[in-house]
Amino acid sequence: MKKTSLISLVLTLSLTLCVSGCGVSSRTVAGVSQTPTIDRIQQRETVLIGTTGDYRPLSYKEPETGEYWGFDLDVAAAIARKMDVTITYVPTSWPTLSADVQNPELFDFAIGGISVTEERIATMDMSEGYLRNGKTILCRKEDAARFTCVEDLNHPEVRVMVNPGGLNEKFARENLPQCTLKVFDRNEEIPSQVAEGKADVMITEVPEAPWYVRNDSRLAAPLLDKPFTSGEIGILMRKGQEDLLEFINATLREMKADGSLKALHQKYGLQ
Repeated sequence: MKKTSLISLVLTLSLTLCVSGCGVSSRTVAGVSQTPTIDRIQQRETVLIGTTGDYRPLSYKEPETGEYWGFDLDVAAAIARKMDVTITYVPTSWPTLSADVQNPELFDFAIGGISVTEERIATMDMSEGYLRNGKTILCRKEDAARFTCVEDLNHPEVRVMVNPGGLNEKFARENLPQCTLKVFDRNEEIPSQVAEGKADVMITEVPEAPWYVRNDSRLAAPLLDKPFTSGEIGILMRKGQEDLLEFINATLREMKADGSLKALHQKYGLQ
């Protein structure tokens, strides 16, 4: 019995020394146990967030000032406050988003109008959804009666404009093979391209379309209440960051419960 007790004591002391020496924290944040990802973020005192900055009103970078603003970025700010860290935004793009997310040298997670899809979940992790999403269109106000369903877009005389590399282009190529598809690099400028007659339709999302209609009287979103797809927007990150995923989901649940997420919906005029 003495030999067994001595072995147990040695094992206990060894485990204690390993936990202390290896720097594994036993603290918790927002009820979620910290593991190295959270520790690493807090040690550097800033969370690195990838965002495209081209998706008003969810994530936008003002070209003249470099200031970032938007619904999703307010959500990111709430997450950063829970961690007690600042935010460093890292530019990404829709064509490079998946590769950038999976590069551990770039950022901790990505946010800004990112749809939750099976394809993304297969290779990356996504948070719980926090905003309703779906494909819809922007067109000129005088053309609103012309487009009543997706079939009305699928004709050679309809010039459909999308940004490259994202789900908007994917949707157009899969569902509108007969349209005249135009790929335009700058997502935030496509609404003005439509308003000026350089395209007839923009494939866009339910959260994005109303903002442009409110801010440009030349535009309309006639199918806003009948989106072609339905889903939710979430936060995207590489696999292997379970503590960060749990932390973000816990924060989103708290925001839903205390009404702060609803207040952000109202602030930006989102459904």
